[in-house]
Amino acid sequence: MAETSNTQHVLKSQANWNALYFYQKSDVIYQLAFAFCDRFIHLYKDRTRDQVIQAARSCKQNIVEGLADGVASTEMQLKLLNVARASLKELREDFEDYIKSRHLQFFVSGEPRYADMLNYCRYHNRLSDYEPFFAQWTDEQMCNYAITLCHFIDRMMMSFLKKLEQEFITEGGIKERMHRARTGYRQQQDERLKQLEAELPRLKQALAEAQAEAAKWKAAFEDLKQRALKMYYEKEEEIKRLKEQLGEENL
Repeated sequence: MAETSNTQHVLKSQANWNALYFYQKSDVIYQLAFAFCDRFIHLYKDRTRDQVIQAARSCKQNIVEGLADGVASTEMQLKLLNVARASLKELREDFEDYIKSRHLQFFVSGEPRYADMLNYCRYHNRLSDYEPFFAQWTDEQMCNYAITLCHFIDRMMMSFLKKLEQEFITEGGIKERMHRARTGYRQQQDERLKQLEAELPRLKQALAEAQAEAAKWKAAFEDLKQRALKMYYEKEEEIKRLKEQLGEENL
């Protein structure tokens, strides 16, 4: 059956996470965390290295998995995106602990460097915007930029989650969509059946009229055929008679 404008869909449209700013920033934070650990955290002597990298990866990957699962399940999407937020908070805490434990400084409001950092993180989302600085920034700078990116990602994700929450409230989850789709399909079938049943008497009447008209034309054809044959045989007989007369005269 052809799809109509009233057709209910069970699966939602796939979100393009590469176009979402919070995903783009999560990719930045993962690569930044990796570069930070390579430069400033010892490979074997500090477990923080693995924790930082895993937390950053968990944030990015759970965003991808959550948005992919959102095609079928809003509930699973909400859960996985919240896992991503939890990993993000863990990552932010690790960077804050690094600053505190090494007696570095947090960039604070009112400082020129804080305003520059805030504006840069607000308006730049792509890895290519940050990667050139990974080998230049000090550990203090990398931590502060990472913390700021974490705040922006979390804020953006909260806005996205509120939107999903509203969609879930108004549209329901996979079970509700399946029920609506099935009910809608049955209603379309019932309406089509009623339409066909209503059309059937008219079609029967039209068929009867067509058959009567065909019978009338058939009778007319038979009559015309008989008259044509009669005329043909009469002419044929006349021709034969004339030929016989002409033959007798020639003798």
